[in-house]
Amino acid sequence: MTLLQPLRRLSDIVNQVAIVTCIACVLAMLGISFTAFVYKLATGNTLSWTYSLARLFLPWIGFLSMTISLRYGEHVAMTLLVRSLPRVLTVVAAVLCLLVIGLFGALLLWYGWDYFQGTRQVYMVSDQIRVHGKFTAIVVPVSGAIILLHLVQGFDLLEHFIDEREMIDELIESTDGENRP
Repeated sequence: MTLLQPLRRLSDIVNQVAIVTCIACVLAMLGISFTAFVYKLATGNTLSWTYSLARLFLPWIGFLSMTISLRYGEHVAMTLLVRSLPRVLTVVAAVLCLLVIGLFGALLLWYGWDYFQGTRQVYMVSDQIRVHGKFTAIVVPVSGAIILLHLVQGFDLLEHFIDEREMIDELIESTDGENRP
C-alpha cells in the first residue's frame, strides 16, 4: 500500500494538470473565435485561419476531458444494474469494469503512440501558420497513459460502491460547519 499512496497523489496532480490544460484549450478557442468576431465587426472581412486553428484544440479537450470524467467516476456505468447484484457479483463486475478500462487505456497508449510516431501531416491553417499533426496526435497516447495512471484509484473510479446516504450526510455536515460562527 505504500506505493499506491504516491501514485494516487500523482494521479490527482495529473488530473489537475489535465483540468487546467482543458480550460486553457477552451480559452484559446474562445480567444481565437472572439478575435475573428471582432475582426469581422471592425473590417467586414473574415480571417480565414481562425476556424482551422481553433479546431486543433478539440482533440485535446475531448481526450483530456475523458480522463477527467473517469477520475471522478462520471464515465458510462451501469450502476443500477450492478447495485442490484449480490455483493460478490458487484465486486466481480467492478473488477471487470476496471479491467476493460485498463485495456482501453493500454490500447490508446499502444496504438496512439504508433499513430503519433507515424504522423507526417502538417495542417495548413494559413499561408503563414502551419501546425504539425503531432500536436493533435500526441493527446491519444497521453490520455491512455493518464487512464492507466488513474487506475491506481481502484474502486473509487466506480459509482458501484458509493453510499448516497453517507455522501449526503457528509455534505450536510460540511455545509452546517460552514454556516456556524
